Amino acid sequence: MNEKIENLLPKQGAAYLHEGLFSADESANYMEELMTGIRWKQEPIVIFGKRVMQPRLTAWHGDPGKAYRYSGILMEPTPWNKALLEIKSKIEKSTGVTFNSALLNQYRHEKDSMGWHRDNEKELGVNPVIASVSFGEVRRFLFRHYTEKSLKKELYLSAGSLLLMSGETQKHWEHSISKQSTPVGPRINITFRTILS
Repeated sequence: MNEKIENLLPKQGAAYLHEGLFSADESANYMEELMTGIRWKQEPIVIFGKRVMQPRLTAWHGDPGKAYRYSGILMEPTPWNKALLEIKSKIEKSTGVTFNSALLNQYRHEKDSMGWHRDNEKELGVNPVIASVSFGEVRRFLFRHYTEKSLKKELYLSAGSLLLMSGETQKHWEHSISKQSTPVGPRINITFRTILS
């Protein structure tokens, strides 16, 4: 990524936001392709021992054999489609990192959300590099230090933006997308990852 982009985290991690990696036209086209070309699912997850439906739609795409488990769900990869391969190629060129899988989240409206979590599953390795690209409506994204809860960073992820998280970020920082009180249209987020096993 562009070396002029500054680390957004004050300590124990690295997060870089590249606005406008994809143009407005590219973002609109990919948003439309992904809305109609992905087999979206709403699945139950286990939170504190309780089974609840995820407040968003999801899909898992990747290389053969790159399954992913989180919150009681085992996701087997659906093969890459043309749009995802194009997006993946551009992100890999920008970051210099090769990815073999991607978690897609569709936030249908302001009530869809993602709770506080770290992407620290064992399949991702010790210090995973995660590239998160957004299309559609702008949503508020929060970082919070895992042990110093008062230490936070707020971002607004716009269409075409890329957030790259690396180093010890997933060890020391949680992140979330909170519900909103004002109406907002659909947003699609793709987090490209590397499954090690």
